[in-house]
Amino acid sequence: MPIINSLLSWILKKRAHQTELFKKYPLEVQQEWLSKLIDTAKYTEWGKKYDYASIETAREFKQRVPIQDYDTLKLYIERMMRGEQNVLWPSEIKWFAKSSGTTSDKSKFIPVSEEALEECHFKGGKDMLSIYYNNQPNSQMFSGKSLVLGGSHQVNQLYSESYYGDLSAVLIKNLPIWAEFHRTPSKDIALMDNWDEKIEKMAHTTSQQNITSISGVPTWTIVLAKRILEITGKSNLLEVWPNLEVYFHGAVNFAPYREQFKKLIPSESMYYLGLYNASEGFFGIQDQTGIPEMLLMLDYGIYYEFLPIENLNEENPKTLELSEVELNKNYALIISTNAGLWRYMIGDTIKFTSLHPFRIQITGRTRHFINAFGEELIIDNAEKALLVACKENNALVREYTAAPIYFSEKSNGGHEWLVEFEKEPENLEKFISSLDVELKKLNSDYEAKRFKNMALALPIMRKVPEGTFYNWLKSKGKLGGQHKVPRLANDRKFIEEILEQI
Repeated sequence: MPIINSLLSWILKKRAHQTELFKKYPLEVQQEWLSKLIDTAKYTEWGKKYDYASIETAREFKQRVPIQDYDTLKLYIERMMRGEQNVLWPSEIKWFAKSSGTTSDKSKFIPVSEEALEECHFKGGKDMLSIYYNNQPNSQMFSGKSLVLGGSHQVNQLYSESYYGDLSAVLIKNLPIWAEFHRTPSKDIALMDNWDEKIEKMAHTTSQQNITSISGVPTWTIVLAKRILEITGKSNLLEVWPNLEVYFHGAVNFAPYREQFKKLIPSESMYYLGLYNASEGFFGIQDQTGIPEMLLMLDYGIYYEFLPIENLNEENPKTLELSEVELNKNYALIISTNAGLWRYMIGDTIKFTSLHPFRIQITGRTRHFINAFGEELIIDNAEKALLVACKENNALVREYTAAPIYFSEKSNGGHEWLVEFEKEPENLEKFISSLDVELKKLNSDYEAKRFKNMALALPIMRKVPEGTFYNWLKSKGKLGGQHKVPRLANDRKFIEEILEQI
């Protein structure tokens, strides 16, 4: 096993040098990918519709092809799921990543081509390991097993040769042999549909193994970790897995979970590496130790555009290329991919923290904000403010959601927060005040609306019992995988559903 560890670490370190190419020539690499994507798809149904054969510049591409979302591509994707080919992308597509999203109960099915698997998702996984080994040259990760918390998989009944499942399940089904050898638990457990049963079997199986790394969404990792501690009677995960050295996390902002992980894994040497991977593609990797921003990965078969958030609701908004972006401004992310998503708005907002090289932070969702009164509160504001409130009040938040309270004849508008605490504050009113003060510091629009309570009253916060959000997700059939609690909403749909079950 030491020989295997040394060999694999040497191979992975070599890729670190290749990333220097797109860091040094980012604009050229992106332009090459756009040309390659357009040329590859010019004889598809979509390519013929927009005459890809005559497109020569990014400007022509953006003028000719409208910005898309899932609804505008849905009919094309449904045809592909029934077996039609050469619709959006020329190579055979038989895998679809199922994403319920967080804006509706309806599922989305994102096409996953062979190119997307190899050039994007798997390449991202290799780069994740490469960056880790470059930063931790003495790592012994491959001397043990990697615990991967995947989603469920099932055969798509619309066509016998196409399949769908959570992205993690699609990847597990297609992993190369060397990666499968290192991963745990076995496929029969990893791809179970029943999440409660899966957690139970994963806990019993993996607690007996030498786990050196964990990959998964923080929420479900914590659920599994707590069950393992219950089974083993241990006080922390290092007593179960003494060789555990790294946690690869994605899908949600890790900051609200950091204190919980410090308790579960009480070690200053534990390494945390953030990823920006979604059903639509693999976009970013935290390449610097201890700094949460992520390197935008530019050579994965994805062409990026950036839509200033203030222009989001315009009829024909102008998007920016990589050469035009500015630091610390919110942009909606638009992608064109090697799986046939063209000028596709994935729903995430990001900001650039560095332009040399291009590094980003996720700031929220295009539909996950509260702007009922012009306050433009985004997830980034909410989570930073919660962290400060927790620190000032010696508290720990497990899950939360927030929504507007509309004007009435007797009261002004406001925000209502449902919070499930890991550790409750001694004084909830003081906690609310801390949150409110920090939100004012972070968001001038919120501060203006809070002036003398004229438009926005002090937030209302309700403590909810342990398991509230877990039970709500379960009732919606959204346990496991990349499913997560909607943090902010501009209406009261989610919050009312949660309140009904308390």
